[in-house]
Amino acid sequence: MSALFEPYTLRDVTIPNRVWMPPMCQYSAEPEGSAAGVPHDWHFAHYAARATGGTGLIIVEATAVSPEGRISPYDLGIWNDTQVEAFRRITRFLKSHVTVPAIQLGHGGRKASTDQPWKGGAPLGPDELGWQPVAPSAVAFDDRHPVPDELSTDRIQQVVGQFADAARRALAAGFEIAEIHGAHGYLINEFLSPHSNHRTDAYGGSYENRVRFALEVVDAVRAVWPEDKPLFFRISATDWLEDGGWSADDTVRFAAELHAHGVDLLDVSTGGNASGVTIPTGPGYQVPFAARVKAESPLPVAAVGLITDAEHAEKIVANGEADAVLLGRELLRNPSWARHAARELGGLAHVPDQYHRSV
Repeated sequence: MSALFEPYTLRDVTIPNRVWMPPMCQYSAEPEGSAAGVPHDWHFAHYAARATGGTGLIIVEATAVSPEGRISPYDLGIWNDTQVEAFRRITRFLKSHVTVPAIQLGHGGRKASTDQPWKGGAPLGPDELGWQPVAPSAVAFDDRHPVPDELSTDRIQQVVGQFADAARRALAAGFEIAEIHGAHGYLINEFLSPHSNHRTDAYGGSYENRVRFALEVVDAVRAVWPEDKPLFFRISATDWLEDGGWSADDTVRFAAELHAHGVDLLDVSTGGNASGVTIPTGPGYQVPFAARVKAESPLPVAAVGLITDAEHAEKIVANGEADAVLLGRELLRNPSWARHAARELGGLAHVPDQYHRSV
């Protein structure tokens, strides 16, 4: 039996295989009005294709916990009941094809209010469907981005509450797993890293203070997320800075704390919080960070980073470097990657009855 196609159980949820889809933003929701942040036909077709292609778990793209938490005006959101009802159509279909539906809950922080990437991704002002971003400190991401407003402690608590409210709505929408977005230079990652967090109060300075906001979000979400359903956390394991940033050592230390606060799996990525850094990319370039967390902490992990080949993915899981692999761009290229890999590796992946002639 292929290790990649063994089921995997966390709490009371069993995922049929270890081929998972990470959050891949589509930037395709309506930007304003009653349809803002609401998934529509594009999102349904996009996720349905990966489910019928045999993907075991699909984590729906970064979904904003508030309008100002969107990375782009065109992002999905889960701050109202209209969005919940639209998501139900997607989760029902995924479950009907043995795919576990998950959702990533996020806040863009200082990298919010940007245009669609195929239009250049530039920051948008209030007269361009944009808004004023917020962050732990009044420090811009780069010279293109505006200086964000520094969050007061009262506003920090409001955001914590927004994550909890979003988790309640995610449950009502039919999701089986929630993931908190703590990576890629967005709000939670900004608090974690001394590169972006220059605060001198209880949310900045020491490591213990910088992780405070993240753990408050985890506790608030875990309090409303059922005990029988898993909670994931996505992290950037390093800022790729030689000094003054979040490090792999910090990640290993933090993983143990996340586990103690009820997180069930760490989704390990890297980067995104510091501009202009050099990242040594290549096939599986982020896997060693996941492997280290798995070896040195109690948390299971999922690995990401230019994983495209079935044999490579199989080795990552079989060798114990990660408990699952997350394929982003490769699943955009090939929605049926899981079924093709199962055929190559001698594993089993779900095939819809309508496609039985393709087996």
